Amino acid sequence: QLQLVESGGGLVQPGGSLTLSCTASRFDLDYYTIGWFRQAPGKEREGVASISRTGERTYYEDSVKDRFTISRDNVKNIVYLRLSSLQPEDTAVYYCAATLKGIGGVGGPIEYDDWGQGTQVTVSS
Repeated sequence: QLQLVESGGGLVQPGGSLTLSCTASRFDLDYYTIGWFRQAPGKEREGVASISRTGERTYYEDSVKDRFTISRDNVKNIVYLRLSSLQPEDTAVYYCAATLKGIGGVGGPIEYDDWGQGTQVTVSS
């Protein structure tokens, strides 16, 4: 089973930025479509962004478009999510997820097979 590990979360002030990373040990991520999701307390897990196996196609949820950037480095076996212009409503646990399927969009949680444990992002002054 693919084991994903997220890192890079933390506390940031409104307007600030963070870069999250998603890595995997013993597996090549370039076989996988990778998605980033987030879940705030009391809310459902929602898709934020996804990236195709080669990185040629990226997709974003409307509320983060132009603020978040997903990218990948298949040589380093890592996927990034750059979060910019952060607002308190972006506070959540952020998860990366993987699927061997191609997804023409961010997709829902049910479309992904493997998940990381999440990394907390807190936006507060």
